[in-house]
Amino acid sequence: MGVNSNELRVLDAGVVRPSDLDLPPRSIPLTFFDVKWLRPPPVQRLFLYRLHRNHDVDQLISGLKASLCKALTLFYPLAGHVRLAPNSNNRYELFYQPGDGVPFTAAEYDADVDDLARPSDGEPVQVARLAPLVPPLPKGRAVLAVQATVLLEGRGLALGVTVHHSAGDGASSTHFLHTWAAICNGAVEMPQPPIIDRTLIADPRGLYDIYSKGMPSDGSEIEFVTSRMSSVPDDQLVATFTLTQELLTAIKDALAGEAARHGVPSRRCSSMLATYSFIWSCYCRAKKEQNQTNTTHLLFSVDHRARLKPPVPAKYFGNCCSPAIASARHGELAAAGTGGLFTAFTAIASALEEEVGEGSQERWDGGIERVKEAAKAGMVFVVGSPKFRVYDIDFGFGRPMKVVAMSATATGSMPVADARDGGGGVEVALSFPADGMENFQRSFAEAMHAIGMQ
Repeated sequence: MGVNSNELRVLDAGVVRPSDLDLPPRSIPLTFFDVKWLRPPPVQRLFLYRLHRNHDVDQLISGLKASLCKALTLFYPLAGHVRLAPNSNNRYELFYQPGDGVPFTAAEYDADVDDLARPSDGEPVQVARLAPLVPPLPKGRAVLAVQATVLLEGRGLALGVTVHHSAGDGASSTHFLHTWAAICNGAVEMPQPPIIDRTLIADPRGLYDIYSKGMPSDGSEIEFVTSRMSSVPDDQLVATFTLTQELLTAIKDALAGEAARHGVPSRRCSSMLATYSFIWSCYCRAKKEQNQTNTTHLLFSVDHRARLKPPVPAKYFGNCCSPAIASARHGELAAAGTGGLFTAFTAIASALEEEVGEGSQERWDGGIERVKEAAKAGMVFVVGSPKFRVYDIDFGFGRPMKVVAMSATATGSMPVADARDGGGGVEVALSFPADGMENFQRSFAEAMHAIGMQ
């Protein structure tokens, strides 16, 4: 990777263990929601914080470690590792035993936090400069690793967090991060504790066996992919684009206008559907597909905690999401004006209705195959959610300047988050080579102009 003068210097590499030394060994069986994530690489997030002169970085890192000990007592599965259950050929479990812990690396890196965070909307930064700031998972199927890196002259701190998706979905991993931050900053009101009980997920259709097909069946264990950052092209860039409340309202108004023009009823449009529709259309316009009749897909996760029968508690720790897949022809999505936007919204709204509608869970047995087919044809995968409030993760030295879903920069995914200014907007990150980034910036500006925002 072309990091050049910004070489990472490791100061300390240790293990942080739960503070409760009396935690007994525990085995947590993976559910069908979990097992499908054994093969994919982990989720890697980077939090960039600005520090002030009065901050003692050694004390800050010590505080991060001490509070992580306490957080791991509540979220003890994250200190364990995934293993094949004893006397089983395909049943995996998340296993914790006393002495297990989380790798914690402290490091230095000569890069300015303002340069890395790039607060200006749409201004890209080289992915290779950020990549050293997120840790890989160690071998042995560990599910969490942390790295705290002091940036140039102590003016910033980069906190890299790598979580294996088999341990939990975005709601679970950010629940852990909010809890860790609250302990660290001495919050008076703590988040609710996690509910760690995989028996809450029933599997009457035998989905575990369907989703685990292709796993070793001879008793040998799989090994995790430990990072998405092992090889990043030097010209790969990442930039964030904020859809303000004003822009989201303009998108919704444009969609209502297109519905009236087509003579069809106007569907309810949430801010998330408006975001997905706007960005998907921009993405397709920037992509410049040769065959405009090709079908392309947008995949986004639907949380089923409240939809299962019986419902699963909101703070259930684990995976509880399934994919909704929107499909449309590339040329129609890339259409000029607001036509592409309307095509995107129609496809996305239909995909959501299908995923949450009556009988949707009866189609879950074919979910993995549908995702494979969509990926083969061409797919954009939405990750994250504004509901995770990643910009509220404050360890006591301020809110993050920037949160980057690093793992998405290597996959072409589309991370979404709450806007940092707290004004109800949505932040979207996109990663392209240099020429692709220019195309997307142009498409984004044209799309804003089409709905009267420029």
